[in-house]
Parts: sequence; structure tokens; C-alpha cells
Amino acid sequence: MKALIGLLLLVFGHGVSSVLHSLQYFYTASSGLPTFPEFVVVGMVDGVQMVYDDNNTQRVVLKQAWMEQVIRDDPSYLERSNGLSLGSQQAFKDNIRTLKKRFNQKGGAHVYQEMYGCEWDDEDGSTDGYDHFGYDGEDFIELDLKYMTWVAPVQEAVTTKRKWDQNRGYNEQQKHYYTKQCVDWLKKYLSYGKSTLQRTERPRVSLLQRSPSSPVVCHATGFYPDRVVVFWRRDGQELHEQVDPGEVLPNHDGTFQVSVDLNLTAVPQEDWGRYECVVQLKGIEDISTPLDPALIRTNWGKTGVGGDGGGEHMSHPLHLTSSQPLPGVPGHC
Repeated sequence: MKALIGLLLLVFGHGVSSVLHSLQYFYTASSGLPTFPEFVVVGMVDGVQMVYDDNNTQRVVLKQAWMEQVIRDDPSYLERSNGLSLGSQQAFKDNIRTLKKRFNQKGGAHVYQEMYGCEWDDEDGSTDGYDHFGYDGEDFIELDLKYMTWVAPVQEAVTTKRKWDQNRGYNEQQKHYYTKQCVDWLKKYLSYGKSTLQRTERPRVSLLQRSPSSPVVCHATGFYPDRVVVFWRRDGQELHEQVDPGEVLPNHDGTFQVSVDLNLTAVPQEDWGRYECVVQLKGIEDISTPLDPALIRTNWGKTGVGGDGGGEHMSHPLHLTSSQPLPGVPGHC
């Protein structure tokens, strides 16, 4: 649950036949951070930001054009969302004050966060839900949806666990939200934003190398959705050694990128032809790129095919923080 803002659900594994869709919300309350809003709500569908609110704007802002259709079909949507956000704002501020006392803190900067949402597999129909809270970057308390109890990983959360466990009516409401309402809203959003959220964009694949002794990087970018599989093969067999898979990162245009390094330190160049990089994305044929020196773009000397003479800078764009009516919060800690 650490580093909730910017957290993306990433799915790596072969056989990308189904897609795990997600609806997520991130609440962040802070104190002692004068340049950051005291309360922020962000909502995402499949990693795409759709709504935003903070204590400065005091209103939910739609971040996708297709959300306008949601408002037309459900005129009270914004009013409900604004009311729930305002109620949560006060609860979160009160909880920061409570937790500062519980952790014996007097000053400084502090952050209290919640991440909740649901997932739906579009092939087998399975669903899941979660509700996690964190304080100052550490896990604080989370809901065990199976046993309908709250789990306290730190001693300071035990009082909260006992209090929230006793609120059985709220916990049953939460179960209904995560197993039914949240999933229903997720499907609605996917329908409204189908042209955007359920599109497929083919990745562009490059082989990159910073220096003659550096690993060769298979870099795939411009793809959508983010559930991609990238791996190296030798003689048709997937490699588990010599490789260093990277994290899927968002691009500024709403697509994604990922890199997988291949260490060739002990491999003579005459054997490079045995290697290939494979990219798999649902809806397109596998993309296979052979390890050919002529295809490698570099930051040194002469570039291969596709280079511009100066090489390609292998820097990644900044992470993007990517925001249904809210189920409410369990209350004060």
C-alpha cells in the first residue's frame, strides 16, 4: 500500500487472453505541507484518471470527455460525489490529528491516505475489492473482505481495528459496495469510455544500448492498455537469467512504456543472432525483434538502423498520477 499515489496495477505473465479491469480511488489528506492541498481525491478506470477533487477546488472535476455522458444519464452524479468528498475531507483531517497524537507527533509534515477499489476479469467474470489505509508512507489498516474484519499491521492501528470491527452495519455495506456496486460502476465506465479505455494501440519496439559494455534494452512504448508482456528468448526458449525486467510506466499521451534489459557480458557477438525480444499485447500478433547489432540504437559512436547519428536518450517520462460516487469512509480512527 506504500506510495499509493501513482500506484498502478500491473499484470505480467504469459497468455494475455483476458484483461483485468480496475476502478480505483485515492484519498490523500496532509498537514504541514503548505504547497500541497490538504485533501485530494483522484479516481481512475484502468489506470486512466477520470475525476479529481481537492480542498482548493471544492468540486469534482471531470478529466475525460466521455464522463460528460455519465452526467447526462445521471444528473445527480456530481452533486452526490461533491457531498461525499466534502464529508470525507473533514473525516480525514480529524483522523490526521488523531494519528499524530497516537504516534506521539507534534509537528512536521504528515500524510494520511486511502486506496480502495475493485477489479473485474472480463473473461472469467471474477471480481475482487480492497480498502487500504496508510499513514506517513506506511501501511496502517486494511479491510479483509473475505472475513469482513480490519487488519492492523501496526500497534497504533489496533484501537482503530477494534472500533471499526464493531461497526458491522458499515462493514456489510462495504462488502456490498466492493462486490456489487463498485463492479457495476466499473462496467458502466468501461461502456461510456469504450473508445478510449478498451482500445488497443500497437507498441513501437526499439533495441537500445548506452555503451558497448551495457546491457541491450528492449524498449516498447506507445502501447495501450498497460497489460503487456515483454521478454527475451534464446533459441526459442524464454530467458529467466541475464534479464532485468522494468516497470510499466505511463507516457504523457495516455499510452505506456516498458523496458527489459538483457545482459550480454558473457555472450560473444557471433551468438547474438540466437536472441530475440518478444512483446505480447492482447489483440495483436506477437512482435519479435531479433538481436541484430544493426538494429540497436546507441548513445555512443555510430547508431544502427533507425538512429539519427546522436543516439536515443533512454530517459523515462515522469509518473502520472491518475479519479464513481464514493462509498464513504468508515469514520474516525
